[in-house]
Amino acid sequence: MKQNNDLSLVSQVAEFHDRTAFDRLVVKYQSSIRRFFLHQTLGDVQLSDDLAQDTFVKAYVNISKFRGQAAFSTWLYRIACNVLYDYHRRLRPTADIDSTDAIRTNSVNTDDNMRLDVYDALRRLGDKERTCVTLQLIDGYPIDQIAEITGMAVGTVKSHLFRGKEKLTMFLKKNGYNR
Repeated sequence: MKQNNDLSLVSQVAEFHDRTAFDRLVVKYQSSIRRFFLHQTLGDVQLSDDLAQDTFVKAYVNISKFRGQAAFSTWLYRIACNVLYDYHRRLRPTADIDSTDAIRTNSVNTDDNMRLDVYDALRRLGDKERTCVTLQLIDGYPIDQIAEITGMAVGTVKSHLFRGKEKLTMFLKKNGYNR
């Protein structure tokens, strides 16, 4: 039923440029797309919102290319991953894990410390590891759908998940978190 409703809305947008139908898709998926970017940007709300907006603009512009071979959400997450990869490619020459921008100081607020620790742990992962780990552990996607979203082979996704989870486990254990 959910997929049929999405397909109906997509066809209204593609055929009639129905912005109300697209708004309904945005309302339905904006929270999950923003949350995905929030984890990918390690809590940078402004950047997450900008990347989410880029994702929905690209989805609107390219909606006639949606063929319905996968769920609309999978197609949308694929666009989100491409937006993220494009952002990382632009950022790559100046990004340095040891830079002062990459290292955030801990907040005095205890409630924020856990969130900062998780983001600090996610910061240790490569871009593709972080994407795969958050898609599985936070967004709940199965491996085959992560492969479809990211455009990676299933084996590659499994490798990124294994390495990413190992790095997270080591970092969190080293910093006092136990299973």
